[in-house]
Amino acid sequence: MASSANFVNAQTLLSLCEQCDFPISDVMRKREMNETGESREEIDKRMKKALSIMQASAHKPLNEPVKSVGGLIGGEAAKLQDRRRHGKSICGSMLSKVIAYSMAVPEVNASMGLIVAAPTAGSSGVVPGLLLALQEEFSLTDEQLINGLFTASAIGYIIMRNASVAGAQAGCQAEVGSASAMAAAAATEIMGGTPKQCVNAATTALSNLLGLVCDPIAGLVEYPCQNRNAVGAANALVCAEIALSGIEQVIPFDEMVEAMYRVGRNIPVELRETALGGCAATPTGCKKACQIFHRD
Repeated sequence: MASSANFVNAQTLLSLCEQCDFPISDVMRKREMNETGESREEIDKRMKKALSIMQASAHKPLNEPVKSVGGLIGGEAAKLQDRRRHGKSICGSMLSKVIAYSMAVPEVNASMGLIVAAPTAGSSGVVPGLLLALQEEFSLTDEQLINGLFTASAIGYIIMRNASVAGAQAGCQAEVGSASAMAAAAATEIMGGTPKQCVNAATTALSNLLGLVCDPIAGLVEYPCQNRNAVGAANALVCAEIALSGIEQVIPFDEMVEAMYRVGRNIPVELRETALGGCAATPTGCKKACQIFHRD
């Protein structure tokens, strides 16, 4: 591989993959090794730690539900798991796990627990929600998931470099949308997809959530954030399936990233994490905020 292994967008990333006949995960590994001066073993060790945190944060609320600081969420993941275990899920085993795990992580985050921001705390359930469900359903190893996390990291890096992953800058499309793109690309590589298919999956995921606003009640990363993590993870699953079927996207990923950022900058400030619009500005949303902060 070229010694720099550097890429600034999806186009240069795919060129490196083609040039070296490497998956996205290995190109991202090489970039990290060059940037940090660490060995592959050291880079993988750090990613393995991130995976272990993801696993813990996705599973703990299933058995030990805890209320969030604001009291808006807590216990939802356990209810989802209970419904699946009793054979009542209308989503099937795979998707029901995706939903439960992706909604569990925000419970940990909102109760001041340890999570991996992937790429943000508000969207931290999307990537583990999908990858951990895949691991159980297809008997995947941790090493396979680690490869997926490197692929997810490459997509996240491209979005951060060329746009934003912050709800305050570009709405929830930049948080859950970006996380969904990361998860879709990761799942596609894990399940045997080519680098181009991974990027196609990420493109679809981002386009499907284009325009999603950020409107947390009381300004807390609780509601509707938790539900949107489930939507982002489910969206990623759909997009991976589309890409693995050989369906290509009309708009290139780099153009979609640019479009997402442009849309985000045009979203009114009330809908960019200020809690002044959307769900936060409903009568019930305002009432909840007053209760949380003990205002009349």
